[in-house]
Amino acid sequence: MRFTGTDSYVATDDLNLAVNAAITLGRPLLIKGEPGTGKTMLAEEVARALGMPLYQWHVKSTTKAHQGLYEYDAVSRLRDSQLGDERVHEIGNYIVKGKLWEAFESEQRAVLLIDEVDKADIEFPNDLLQELDRMEFYVYETRQLITARHRPVIIITSNNEKELPDAFLRRCFFHYIRFPEAETMAQIVEVHYPGIKQSLLKSALETFFGMREVPGLKKKPSTSELLDWLKLLVAEEIPAEALHSKQPGKAIPPLHGALLKNEQDLGLFERLVGMSRRGR
Repeated sequence: MRFTGTDSYVATDDLNLAVNAAITLGRPLLIKGEPGTGKTMLAEEVARALGMPLYQWHVKSTTKAHQGLYEYDAVSRLRDSQLGDERVHEIGNYIVKGKLWEAFESEQRAVLLIDEVDKADIEFPNDLLQELDRMEFYVYETRQLITARHRPVIIITSNNEKELPDAFLRRCFFHYIRFPEAETMAQIVEVHYPGIKQSLLKSALETFFGMREVPGLKKKPSTSELLDWLKLLVAEEIPAEALHSKQPGKAIPPLHGALLKNEQDLGLFERLVGMSRRGR
């Protein structure tokens, strides 16, 4: 059972090594990296490549750790009791299983994605330590001990919005997905747009990486935004030469709205264009 990437996901050797190391150790794989570097998609592709079911828990700022285990729906039980429903006599009817519970009871080994763990409260990761270590948890309402049939392959993503607790980090195998270099990015593009004109791809990559190097950008364009931009360039039949135009007013790339996502960055490029014109 080894992950080597898929036909739709270009994984570096280091990333493949990290995935397989986490599987061998039986530890969660903590993935960090810039938004748009394929962290969430990694879990999907690992599940597909290894033939495992995938359970996805997308964390929000309001998410609590117990929601991944289960929730007791007391409101529904109260309503049913007022209506005289016989279901109220069995409290198990009001236990809503979370994604960890679903992954634990899967008949075959599963992949569990805990996506953007750093969005939640700082105590969120620590509240899952015992469950991730022992692969079990207790349901107090029904007095059940839920134990994993098979240890899931756990992939946890983080956008580095806040520091994660040391106790949590010690239990993970860590990997940082570095932003792809031009050669790797060309392979990624080829996966999504096979047969794309090489002249357009070369010019687009030069423009894209040049934009990322501009100092002061609030949000650098990511891989997903490059793919969107290329799709538009192909659809609108924009020639490669247009990406290097030196004509006044055209120094900002065509269809730049796919790459620049806020007015501050657009203003920065407009100022740079103005300075370039004055310098001629």
